[in-house]
Amino acid sequence: MGLFDSILTNEYLRFSIILIITIIAVTLSFLILKIIVNKIAGRKKTYGKFIFQQISKPIFIIIFFIGLYIAIELLTSLDRYKFWIDGFFFMIFVFALALLISRILKVFMIGWLKYSKGFERTPGLLNKILTIICFIVAIAVILEYFQVDITPIIAGIGLGALAIGLALQSTLANFFAGVHLLSDRPIDVGDYIEIDENTKGIVEDIGWRSTRIRTLTDNLLIIPNGKLAESTITNFSKPKQDMSVWVPCGVAYESDLEKVQEVTLDVAKKIQQTVDGTVKGFTPVFRYTDFGDSNINFTAILRVEDPMKRFLVRNEFIKALKKRFDKEKIEISWPIRKVYQMK
Repeated sequence: MGLFDSILTNEYLRFSIILIITIIAVTLSFLILKIIVNKIAGRKKTYGKFIFQQISKPIFIIIFFIGLYIAIELLTSLDRYKFWIDGFFFMIFVFALALLISRILKVFMIGWLKYSKGFERTPGLLNKILTIICFIVAIAVILEYFQVDITPIIAGIGLGALAIGLALQSTLANFFAGVHLLSDRPIDVGDYIEIDENTKGIVEDIGWRSTRIRTLTDNLLIIPNGKLAESTITNFSKPKQDMSVWVPCGVAYESDLEKVQEVTLDVAKKIQQTVDGTVKGFTPVFRYTDFGDSNINFTAILRVEDPMKRFLVRNEFIKALKKRFDKEKIEISWPIRKVYQMK
C-alpha cells in the first residue's frame, strides 16, 4: 500500500503516470489501426486508406492533448497559471478540431466529387478554400473565448482587404478565374487539353493562382488561371475519354484504289484489336480525301481509350501499314515534278 499511497499523494508522480499512459495509448492505437488498414487495403491506394491518413493524426493529437491537460490539472503548483494554461489548451483544441473538420470535409468532398461528379482528383484550390474557412472560424472562436471584440478587427480586415485587393488585382483575378474553372468545369484535373500547338498536356492541378499542366516531355507548364480562362481550349477528355485517331496517308496514282482500301482496313483492324489502349469494339474507317500533287490521299480512322494512347497506336499503325504496303507492292510516292522542254 505504500507505493499506492505515494501515487495518490505525489502529484508529480501522478502527472508522469498519466502522461506516459497517454503517450503509450495514443502510439499503440495509431500503430494498431495502421496495421489493420494496411492489412485490409494492402499496398493499394484505397479510399479507406485515404480516410485513415487524413483524419487519424488530428484525432490522436486531440487525444494526446486531452491526456496532457488532465495530467497538468493534477499539478496544484500551477493553479495560479490556470487561466493561461486553459487558454493555451483551448487554442490547441480549437486549431486541432479545425484541422480535423477541414480534413473530414475534404474526405467527403473528394468522395462526392469522385462518385457523383466524376472527378478523378480534386483540385487543390477547393482543399485550400475549405481549410482557410475552417481556420478563420477557429480564430474567431478563440478571440471570442478571450473576450476580444472582433468588430474593430473585422473593420480593419475589411479596409486592409480593400487595400490589398487594389494592390493585388492580378492575383485576385487569377483566384476568381480559378473558381470559375472549378465551377464551370471546362477542364478537370487529369484531362488532356490543348491550348495551342506548343501548349498541351495533362492537367495536374488547378491552384489558387495558376493551373499546372504536365507536358508530353514530363515538364510542368504553369499557366495563370486568368489566361487559361480566356483561352480557347481543346479538351480531348470531354465529353468522353476515348477519341478518334486520324492517320493521313497517300498512294501513287497508279495504285489499285480498291486494293489499297482493303489492305489498309485489314491492317487497321489488326492494330485496333491487338495494340494496348485501343477501343476493341470499334471498326476502323477508311476515306479517300483528295487528289494530291504526287499521291491520292486518304485517311484511316482508329479509336483509342485515352488521348495519351493515340501516339502509340498511330506509331504501330504506320509501321504495320508501311510493311504491308511494301509486301503488296503499293507505292507511296515522294514529290514528283514533270518538266517539259519546249523546242
